[in-house]
Amino acid sequence: MLQQLNETVSFLQENGIRNPETGIVLGTGLGKMVRKIQIIRQIPYSEIPHFPVATVEFHKGNLIYGEVSGRKVLAMQGRFHYYEGYSMQQVTFPIRVMKRLGVKNLLLSNASGSMNPRFKKGALVLLDDHINLQPENPLVGKNYDELGSRFPDMSRPYSATLNQKLLDIASRLGMPLQEGVYAAVTGPNLETRAEYRYLRIIGADLVGMSTVPEVIVANHMSLPCAAVSVVTDECDPDNLQPISIEEIIQIASEADGKLSGLFEALITEMAG
Repeated sequence: MLQQLNETVSFLQENGIRNPETGIVLGTGLGKMVRKIQIIRQIPYSEIPHFPVATVEFHKGNLIYGEVSGRKVLAMQGRFHYYEGYSMQQVTFPIRVMKRLGVKNLLLSNASGSMNPRFKKGALVLLDDHINLQPENPLVGKNYDELGSRFPDMSRPYSATLNQKLLDIASRLGMPLQEGVYAAVTGPNLETRAEYRYLRIIGADLVGMSTVPEVIVANHMSLPCAAVSVVTDECDPDNLQPISIEEIIQIASEADGKLSGLFEALITEMAG
């Protein structure tokens, strides 16, 4: 893995990607943040050594380097998922690359279903904690001390500092931002009524198929991170209605402007 990381980092540096400060991962239907970036370089994943290629049609598959408020950012326009057939090491490889390039903070976004009746479609929820129900872990296998500890602590997987800044900014902007617990499942199917009940019983407010592997690797590498989820489906098991991926993408897109504004404000504040 170290050789692959070094080769990828060298390639990106040779292509002008230098000293990014903030890494951003844009989830399903969440791409408007790109419009707020003064793009310096855009590289398709297919051209980057050792990068997987996004197989989900609504994930663009570009690495975008540019500036927001004068600060260098590196954004993933589309992520990778375990359900696509990739290993957890492949899914999280870009996070390791970001850290090795110099990224100091990581901002993640995703679309999720809500088991909490207080979280309605279109709501933004700041992740305070998570429950990992995926069958693999990106840290399984040989540990490289150069990357992080064999047994990383996960008592606070999401940065208290970044979370508080996001809450303060949302309050200042008059933007509702709630806090919740996210459960990561394998997918790609959505859940049954019994599964939604189970997830709520064990303490989850939201459910999705991503983010947690990236957060585990970020913590392993001591990279502070924050994640905001857009609720795209209300998962009430007693009144469950079928939902299509097209509807999920539409709802995420409608909330995308608020989320992008929140991330832009945070980067601007950190720039100050």
